[in-house]
Amino acid sequence: MFGKLFGRGAERPAGDPHVLPVTRRQKNGMYKLRALGDTRVLALVEAADAGDWEAVKAALVPFDLGRDHQVLGELAKMDGVQDWAGRAVEEDKEHRATALLISGARHIRWGWEARTAARAVDVTQEQWRIFHDRLHIAEEQLLEAAELRPEWIAPWRRLLTSGRGMSLGPAVNETRRDAALRRDPLDLETHLEWVSQLQPRWGGEAGEAMAFARDALARAPQGHRLGCVIAMAHIEDWVESEDGDHLERPDVQAELRAAADHSILHPDYVWRPGWQHDFNTFAMALSLAGERHTVRRVFQTLDGAYTSWPWDYFADPEKQFARRHRRA
Repeated sequence: MFGKLFGRGAERPAGDPHVLPVTRRQKNGMYKLRALGDTRVLALVEAADAGDWEAVKAALVPFDLGRDHQVLGELAKMDGVQDWAGRAVEEDKEHRATALLISGARHIRWGWEARTAARAVDVTQEQWRIFHDRLHIAEEQLLEAAELRPEWIAPWRRLLTSGRGMSLGPAVNETRRDAALRRDPLDLETHLEWVSQLQPRWGGEAGEAMAFARDALARAPQGHRLGCVIAMAHIEDWVESEDGDHLERPDVQAELRAAADHSILHPDYVWRPGWQHDFNTFAMALSLAGERHTVRRVFQTLDGAYTSWPWDYFADPEKQFARRHRRA
């Protein structure tokens, strides 16, 4: 459907045996991505939903959970994971680090669920208590996981989120950022988290996040997904700005086009499970900037695949995706 509207998108390799078939589309062709669009991730999610720790371990075999943030994120957002992961921490000594990582990541998400996205002044004392209790558990578990598996980057990236929520301060969070980037200097999720940390609403200075993002892109080889950091930095600028149209400038459009060409639209881009998140990030940024050319390729490649992040910055994210797709 979308290919007929837009022509060619990015070139994806054919014949991936793990692509999860799309079973249900809305009338406008949209569908919400599930399990990163991958049959192996779906098996993992189903095992987690059943609370079957043995099946979870078997489903994790194709992945490196200490580095694959998106796979870990699929587990972290599932209600009930905190129960069976907590038992696994106590009972499975051989796989304790994996259980700690999963439980810690889940407790961060669980904590933010208790706090909600409300403004700080609107969060009740009971919500704050639950929020901090859950983040405290996450901190302990993730620090132990990092000690048990020093090569893992995922605990340090998650500790950035808990550190921000607990207001641990710049020195602690910078140490955690550096620990993550020592393990992978080009890790996209760590860079995205730091772009958030540098926003004025979290104590940063205007322009810091964009400078950080540009420096990161300058170090990224062609085809690396780190280019998404530029798109996210512009989205964060839009969130912080009182002028909703301030991205609609030729220089912003040109920078976003160049970043997309350098990363997701480059022939060397790696089509990994959840690649649709990268394309959704650029789709939102390019559409906010009023760009009219590259955004077509991005939406065409997505073929209707919608991911809630980063569209959740809108009050009506799915409607915004659909409307901006039509406008593209």
